[in-house]
Amino acid sequence: MMGHGRRIGGGRFSRRDCANVKGTSLAGSKLFGAMLLLAVAALGVSCSRSNVRAEGPAALPPPLVTVAQAKAQDVPRYLDEIGRNTAFESVNVTPQVGGQVIERHFQDGENLKKGQLIFVIDPRPYKAQLDSAKANLAQVQAALELAKIQFARDQELVGTRAISKQDYDTKKNTVDVNQAQVEAAKAAIETAEINLDYCYIHSPIDGRAGARLVDVGNVVQANTTSLLSIQRIDPIYATFTITERDLAEVQQRMSRGMLQALVRLPGDSEDAARPGKVEFLDNAVQNATGTVNLRATIPNADRHFWPGQFVNVRLVLDMEKGTVLVPSQTAQISQHGPFVFVVKSDDTAELRPVTLGQRQGNDVVISSGLAAGERVVLAGQLLVRPGSKVHVDSSAPATAPAPKAAGK
Repeated sequence: MMGHGRRIGGGRFSRRDCANVKGTSLAGSKLFGAMLLLAVAALGVSCSRSNVRAEGPAALPPPLVTVAQAKAQDVPRYLDEIGRNTAFESVNVTPQVGGQVIERHFQDGENLKKGQLIFVIDPRPYKAQLDSAKANLAQVQAALELAKIQFARDQELVGTRAISKQDYDTKKNTVDVNQAQVEAAKAAIETAEINLDYCYIHSPIDGRAGARLVDVGNVVQANTTSLLSIQRIDPIYATFTITERDLAEVQQRMSRGMLQALVRLPGDSEDAARPGKVEFLDNAVQNATGTVNLRATIPNADRHFWPGQFVNVRLVLDMEKGTVLVPSQTAQISQHGPFVFVVKSDDTAELRPVTLGQRQGNDVVISSGLAAGERVVLAGQLLVRPGSKVHVDSSAPATAPAPKAAGK
């Protein structure tokens, strides 16, 4: 069966081989087409990327910022301390005579006036003592009158030698003794009147009563039993301390009568601080703490402050003229220190290092690095880059709020 195939290259090529060649050719053609499509797609992607690289990233719009204008203000230089309120006057009422309490004329916590009756101790024993003293005075006065009559009679006879010198001296001495007894009796009456008056206990000051310590029916002892505590709270004291390194300046300011304190409760805003005059500086530095006690007097007609409360005390030392102020939120902190973003006239942002001073309400003092009138970024700092453009929000105010003046 040699006629069924041809010899090719020394072998035979059968019909089956021919079918295989045709199938292989078709499969190769499909593979080539697929590879061609992939090459075209890759070329398109490459061209697209090349175009993107050529055009670069899309430009971002300038960030929207709010600005505030730095302003020059006269502001106080101060020391902030923690203090405590104490009563302007405080009295612990104790009886000066003993006896049974028979009346009470106030309510616990009542505002008392000076001279107001608050307790009555049984006055009957002291009334009896007064009556006895008066009777004794009458007795010694009668004895004195008799001694004077007898001495006057003998005085007429002393020149006639009808009476001896000894009798004369005796009569004269009797008059002197009776006179002394009269004076003693008068003193006893005065003492009895005082003791009787002590039975009626009055408030020694204007102030607020605490809780009573005795009730009607209790027997109290003179100068021993506590009846009531009364504290005057208008005005009121704010007692606080400063360190000894600040003592020299405080002494200097106090000698000029310029020392003022602004006092507020911890929950009050700084605008609610009330002015008080510093009138007391202690006479020694405390060895354990190295601090000195001071005391400010504050009007307290509305009872805003209460004895024993902690308070924030701002001791104003002097006023600094023309200080640059900006809102405190404009100041940022970096690893190199505080800075602000200054918006120039062409609306580009400049990172400006500054030196911060004391807080003044919602503002802060800029000691150096900024001039009054310059604009600083108030809000939107996170998107600002040094040297880049910014878009200023013209609807927001561009001024820094003025701080509250000391003592206003």
